[in-house]
Amino acid sequence: MKPRRSNNHGAFTLLEVTLVIAIMVIITAMVVPNLFEEYRQEQLPGSAKQFRSLLTLVAANAAFDGKRYRVRFPEEDEEDALGGDQQPLIEREDDPFLEPDVYYLVTDPWAVGNTFLGEVWCAEVRLGRPTIERLRETRSAVEDALNEELEDFSPERLPLVFEPDGTTEWATFVLVADAPRGIAIEELENYERIEVIYEGATGLAWLQRPFYEEELDLFEEHNWPAVLRKDFLDPRELTEGDVLELRDWDVPTATPPEGTP
Repeated sequence: MKPRRSNNHGAFTLLEVTLVIAIMVIITAMVVPNLFEEYRQEQLPGSAKQFRSLLTLVAANAAFDGKRYRVRFPEEDEEDALGGDQQPLIEREDDPFLEPDVYYLVTDPWAVGNTFLGEVWCAEVRLGRPTIERLRETRSAVEDALNEELEDFSPERLPLVFEPDGTTEWATFVLVADAPRGIAIEELENYERIEVIYEGATGLAWLQRPFYEEELDLFEEHNWPAVLRKDFLDPRELTEGDVLELRDWDVPTATPPEGTP
């Protein structure tokens, strides 16, 4: 007579199953929040990088089509191409002869998408090359200096126009994360920000955190340009030695800026 085989050879007890589930719950509770926090922290730099790429695409399409393009952001009560008010609008001047300065929304796949992730949005657009003086200007001074042809746009959200050869002027786009809409420019310093600085003549762009007041003093003391010409997001305060190490000087002559060894 053959011995009877046990039917419980491969089974798990209720205690073992409960222990496995408990361990999985603990691991999930530890890992998931960290993943979400890491994703949240990457939303602002990720958005800045995607926006830089988008500016490059706009310049390339302007040159390819031989038409003016512009980048701007939705005004109050205006929607972007995705039905929200967060993403940049890409527009084209289709007929400069019959309809000069009339721009139409570009809906090609490259121009429509989630450029800005999560709660990232553009709080300010500053046209012109960054200088220490301009960085310290009051908002009222900027408003007084607005060109009449830009009077239809909010002073903090001006459009950037790309010429048919793909060039444009300097522009600084201040991207902010998790800040409420309609916040005053002066209050942005309480939120995480990245400035996308675009040099329109060359098409180069850099991601740079806003300078601290002490750093502006240092730059002003040495008569240094207000652009590092490198991506720089390190929150620590820059010293004179740091700047000299980072700087790729933008000087048209062989004479270095004052204070450069």
